[in-house]
Amino acid sequence: MTTATPFGDRAESRGSDPYGVLGEVEDRLLWLSSSIVHHANRVRPNPSGLKVGGHQASCASMVSIMTALWFRHLRPQDQVSVKPHASPVLHAINYLLGELPQAYLPTLRELGGLQSYPSRSKDPDPVDYSTGSVGIGATATIWGALARRYVRDGADAATRTGPDDAATSGAESGSGAAADGGFAGRQYALVGDAELDEGAVWEAVLDPAVAGLGELVWIVDLNRQSLDRVVPLVTADRLRGMFAAAGWQVLEVKYGQVLEELFTRPGGDALRARLDAMTNAEYQRLLRCAPQELRSRLPGTGPGAAGITGLLAELADEELVGAVRNLGGHDLAMLDSALSAVDDTRPTVILAYTVKGYGLPVQGHPQNHSSLLTQEQMDQLAEQLGCDSAQPWADFAPGSAAAQVCAATAARLRRDAPALQPPPALPTDIGRTPTGSGTTQAALGRALLDLTRQAPEAAARVVTVSPDVSSSTNLGGWVNKVGVWSVAERTDWFADDPETILHWREKPTGQHIELGIAETNLVGLLGELGATWSRWGRPLLPIGVLYDPFVQRALEPWSFGIYAGGQSILVGTPSGVTLAPEGGAHQSITTPSVGLEQPGCTTWEPAFAIDVEWTLLAALARLGRPDGESAYLRLSTRSVDQSLAAVPTDPAARERRRRQVVAGAYPLRRVAGAEVTIAAMGAMVTEALAAADRLAAQGVAADVVCVTSPDLLFRALGSRTGQDPDAAGWILDQAFPLARATPLVTVLDGHPHTLAFLATIHQVPVRTLGVTRFGQSGSLEDVYRYHGIDADSIIRAALDLTR
Repeated sequence: MTTATPFGDRAESRGSDPYGVLGEVEDRLLWLSSSIVHHANRVRPNPSGLKVGGHQASCASMVSIMTALWFRHLRPQDQVSVKPHASPVLHAINYLLGELPQAYLPTLRELGGLQSYPSRSKDPDPVDYSTGSVGIGATATIWGALARRYVRDGADAATRTGPDDAATSGAESGSGAAADGGFAGRQYALVGDAELDEGAVWEAVLDPAVAGLGELVWIVDLNRQSLDRVVPLVTADRLRGMFAAAGWQVLEVKYGQVLEELFTRPGGDALRARLDAMTNAEYQRLLRCAPQELRSRLPGTGPGAAGITGLLAELADEELVGAVRNLGGHDLAMLDSALSAVDDTRPTVILAYTVKGYGLPVQGHPQNHSSLLTQEQMDQLAEQLGCDSAQPWADFAPGSAAAQVCAATAARLRRDAPALQPPPALPTDIGRTPTGSGTTQAALGRALLDLTRQAPEAAARVVTVSPDVSSSTNLGGWVNKVGVWSVAERTDWFADDPETILHWREKPTGQHIELGIAETNLVGLLGELGATWSRWGRPLLPIGVLYDPFVQRALEPWSFGIYAGGQSILVGTPSGVTLAPEGGAHQSITTPSVGLEQPGCTTWEPAFAIDVEWTLLAALARLGRPDGESAYLRLSTRSVDQSLAAVPTDPAARERRRRQVVAGAYPLRRVAGAEVTIAAMGAMVTEALAAADRLAAQGVAADVVCVTSPDLLFRALGSRTGQDPDAAGWILDQAFPLARATPLVTVLDGHPHTLAFLATIHQVPVRTLGVTRFGQSGSLEDVYRYHGIDADSIIRAALDLTR
């Protein structure tokens, strides 16, 4: 009969442990993390009956790793990204270090309590990185490392001081405290092996900028299980090869001291070979076996079976059960040794073999991912670990050796809160009125260059990022002006080539960062550049530029960056079906409504160059501050006659127009006796004005309103009912006054639902025009006609409403 051993003997599996006091801390962290989840699910009242959730098994596999890292190697300048499902272990550590009041321990996943996953912005205790979305926590350390280097080495490095300038503190032996390869502070990522299935991880690992980041240390919790199953193949060899090919140092912590000692005995070589060749599923099955069945299964049927059988005969039952579980990821001495061997000249990954649910009755079970211990099992666990179920949150006794270790660690890791530098002062209007014909895409680069002349201190804080599209998004002039950021200066071999227009000068003081073609990498870096104000008190003004058709690839990680406190500007250009010859392969339909749906973000879609300048300056002014927010600008490659903007020449009237542009809309044309209003956004303003002219020839007077931000208008509408009391409700009275309420035609180069809500301002009849299907290649006129957003379509809609 097969029976699972309820608990592996942790003391036995440690063998002769010179880390006895740390073992006490390790046990207490296992107990506290299990209790945090247990209380949330089985103790706290739950009237709705909805599953609360939590992951005791995922915590258990990480306890040893996190004990070794925090209590032996971590320094105050280091930062750690903790895998999402191990958040209770992080909170337990913070509790033992005095960084989390005991009252929070029973509040996992409770309103106002501990978040489901580590959160920089919402958890009450110190959290370095928000994690939760698979892959983002790991890659965030890459972008955090780049952001820290940029803060240290960027354009105004001479004036910057802070944690990166401080001397490294004295950590325990082997922590790399003496030299960090030219940087201060490592970036650790604690990653589950299943998390490495996320493709964005490898997009980031393979970016050329990563190979030189010696501060990166990833520790992979190689428990060989995912949510539903045991991972079928042995993936360690593949992972080792992939990281090594990317230039990483690869360290492996496979077996613990008990097994390593057994391997030296007669039959030990055969035992090692047997375990090395064993599939994940077969090994996991051994974890569920009673001693007698282990003696039968473990030797196998190969040529070394007899030697293994003889070796196992030397072991008592408890020794055998402990030996099978004795993996390196649960051996504090082996982990200590691996962390001490980190090479600071290149990124490092440590493959730490673990057992999911280690030390719990569910250890190694293929469906233990979300399993919860019963009260009886918690009582047994408490007895095994020397804890008390009746007092689950008990700390170590004052003066005990474990309490002293915690106190010493807390003192070593204490950080001073960064002194927040105020964001740079920004003008609201540079004062130039564009003339001639131009695109909003080109206006972005021009506005950035104007900023270097009008507000150099603010311009010095701007950092642009793009995925190999700098020239095609009109950033060439800016890049030529400020240079390209690089860890070290590199020779520009085309500097003397007279036919070279884009000068690629790479240097540590450059302000443009070029990544490979991977939008997730771009927004990952953007989020970390946008978080430097809260991490180190050094606000930057980051702007990421990519093709608008690919914004949706970037939205999920960008949204997560905003959630984590990153404030940045994302620019999508070219946009819509206005890039007519590209057809359905390159078009964006839903991006105009991004701001309506994304918390912490405002969207603007300017129609004219002056609108770009004003909205860009407004967006920059909202970055790098506790009350700040991100922005998304949707720009076009369509050339527009700038005189159509009719920018007022009177200074007061010009300022009024600017405020309207920034607030979301402005009246572009008012006519006497208007029978219909055309509300147009972005590139479609030209069609709206042309349609208004032709309607006038038919005796139909039409007002034209230029919408610059649908989500600000939606917020303004919510202010009327108290849903968003802080919104600028006045803009509705100026752009859509009640006295001029008429039937409404809305038109944009995107999905028509974006502006449909405008009809509810005064409950007027409406026709919504936009793009609702995949496009065709063709001329601009043909494509607009195909989608029904041309002047003819606007006229027909207006006549339907008025005649």
